[in-house]
Amino acid sequence: MFKIAALIWMVLGTTLAGVALIVIVTIPRLFDLGMVLIPIACGAAAILAIPLSYLIARQIAAQTAGR
Repeated sequence: MFKIAALIWMVLGTTLAGVALIVIVTIPRLFDLGMVLIPIACGAAAILAIPLSYLIARQIAAQTAGR
């Protein structure tokens, strides 16, 4: 299950970091602080993706366990 979770984390972490980046870049008030907010938001998104990828991998493993 760790291999599945790692693969999902790579995709999900990148996606969440990209969403955070787009939010910061498109909002003018946040764009002014972009040099500070972008690394924080992208790092937080990558960390948030860890438990989410584990939960998704656990669901995938549970559905494919009977096969």
